[in-house]
Amino acid sequence: MDRSAFPLSLKDYGEILPYGGASTSTIRRKLLIDLDAAFSACNIQDGATLSFHHHLRNGDAVLNMVLAVAARRGLKDLQIAASSLFPVHEPLVEHIRRGTVTGISAGFISGPVAEAISRGELEKTATLRTHGGRARAIEDGELSIDVAFVAAPAADPCGNLSGSFGPRAFGTMGYPKSDVLAARHVVAVTDTLMPFPLAQIEIDQQSVDWVVEVDRIGDASGILSGITKPTTEPIGLEIAQRTADVIEASGLLVPGFSLQNGAGGISIATASVLAKRMTQLGVKGSFASGGITDFHVQMLENDLFESLLDVQCFDLSAVQSYIRNSRHLGMSASVYANPNQRGSVVDMLDAVVLGAAEIDVDFNVNVTTRADGKIMGGSGGHADTADGAKLTIITTRLNAAGFPKIVEKVGTITTPGKTVDILVTEAGIAVNPQRDDLVERLHSSGIKLCNIEDLQQKAAAGSQRQPCHPNEGRIVAVSQYRDGTVTDLIRQV
Repeated sequence: MDRSAFPLSLKDYGEILPYGGASTSTIRRKLLIDLDAAFSACNIQDGATLSFHHHLRNGDAVLNMVLAVAARRGLKDLQIAASSLFPVHEPLVEHIRRGTVTGISAGFISGPVAEAISRGELEKTATLRTHGGRARAIEDGELSIDVAFVAAPAADPCGNLSGSFGPRAFGTMGYPKSDVLAARHVVAVTDTLMPFPLAQIEIDQQSVDWVVEVDRIGDASGILSGITKPTTEPIGLEIAQRTADVIEASGLLVPGFSLQNGAGGISIATASVLAKRMTQLGVKGSFASGGITDFHVQMLENDLFESLLDVQCFDLSAVQSYIRNSRHLGMSASVYANPNQRGSVVDMLDAVVLGAAEIDVDFNVNVTTRADGKIMGGSGGHADTADGAKLTIITTRLNAAGFPKIVEKVGTITTPGKTVDILVTEAGIAVNPQRDDLVERLHSSGIKLCNIEDLQQKAAAGSQRQPCHPNEGRIVAVSQYRDGTVTDLIRQV
């Protein structure tokens, strides 16, 4: 047929484009010689937003390497969108002082960077988001990323990435998955370049623009940067026992039970007690979720849960489990806790056991600022899980370092009290008045309850020092809830 006679279009087909000869497509080379070349390839300019993830936690080296290049190139006014920042990121403080970095958003900030923000050294107001809120902000376009730098334990030349290979393997790559889908450019930074095709791909080549090989992306031993073992202290064990009693009395400890607990000593001790109860009762849970530790791995291997849903490995035992066990599943931060998702994992939780720096008589919880008002952390998944779970339990001692942990009003609201159900301490158990159903259940199970106001007075009586949170002065950070609303403002100390 004479193609010159082709009609321009067909009513039920649309425009017709005649075939004009074979294309000469080429595979674009993604490998770059160094990070400086990546800055040129991505055309990073003053004011750009650069994102980073924290699966290496206090062992991460990628953020520091990238910002060192930015400083050498004389860039200014950069915005850092990190999933979390740790003491290892101390060089960022000097970049703040020189104006290389003027803005920061993160789910958690600790160490020297937190101190610098608290002192008012950051030019712009910092934003502290929940893990789910960060994924939401990225996917909704609220947080726009110019370049996502992804630390990859292993990569191939086409940009397929895995957390399961290499000397710095850290397991699941849950946090950068929203970043790579939304960023204008994606740069994978790896110290283990493997032949194509890479196995156990976490992020595929369609999401990655460039690959840079470096000597080391960090130190895998820094993944273990907190308490991930059950407490052995008598008070902590007593609180754990009481918390397990509450969960059993709630009626939720039945086949299909789902759980998340923090990585603190009391939370893990609670899981230890629950494991024994589940074994005794013959209860097999559906899943445990969140940041996964060796203790969760043991529960999986003892067949107490069908699966683990892991957004981040908290220790090397969890890394090895993720690599070898098909029931140890990875998930993105968005699937984990984005409130705008078509179904977040946190919304399917039966119980979550969380800690607190402070909790007040309205059940508001602070895990963001210390007693002196300085930033020490942030929500992470705290507010996300509290909102999603059927039963949210806060465990804490009455006092710590001479300060009361149960106060009239928290210094910073991280997790709103309306999403908190029960407070468990060594001096008693208090139920949020909104949960009359729980009061009845616990009473009928013989669990004695008290008012949170009574616990607050006991905490005050046992304190030698009082919290001092600034109420005036410059606002240095905003505590943002998972839906983008603001729970509190943090002022300069």
